[in-house]
Amino acid sequence: MESSTIKKSRFKTVDIAYIAMFAALTAVCSWISIPTTVPFTLQTFAVFAAMLILGGERGFFAVLTYILLGAVGVPVFAEFSGGLGVLFGMTGGYIIGFLFTALIYWLAVKFIGQHAAIKIGALIVGLAVCYAFGTVWFIKVYSQKVEQIGLKGALGMCVTPFLIPDAAKLALAWVISVALKKRIKI
Repeated sequence: MESSTIKKSRFKTVDIAYIAMFAALTAVCSWISIPTTVPFTLQTFAVFAAMLILGGERGFFAVLTYILLGAVGVPVFAEFSGGLGVLFGMTGGYIIGFLFTALIYWLAVKFIGQHAAIKIGALIVGLAVCYAFGTVWFIKVYSQKVEQIGLKGALGMCVTPFLIPDAAKLALAWVISVALKKRIKI
């Protein structure tokens, strides 16, 4: 009886360690950026990798941990920024949108299945929701702080330039997750 309790606790500790590791990976990936109105970063890659490597539940909590760290002021966001000001700023909707990506992935693999097409499809749908939420947020904040901007202008600044890079990040996360899962049990 005692050994099963210890074993169960150990797995919880391992889960927490993986969640923390991927929250940290997301922070490091956000620091690798090309500054623009919406910075080009590797955050999306880290979110995809967390989902594909850790699975939906642990991946979701890794993304949530990353966002909460940034919300309390730890400089985990692009350009070494942090705080609620970033989350309520122009790009905050995209950061919060990562939670939607993670939640959609988690629910899809839990209720539909673990097939590769489902996983990839869930990440694509999740990213589309992230884009939509982030773009609506961007339009609202940008229009208040800078100047009025329409959907076409916002999509041109915030979505269109990211489509091919984000597809490449998804492909890279997929290749790495497949290779990693062959070598270690996570």
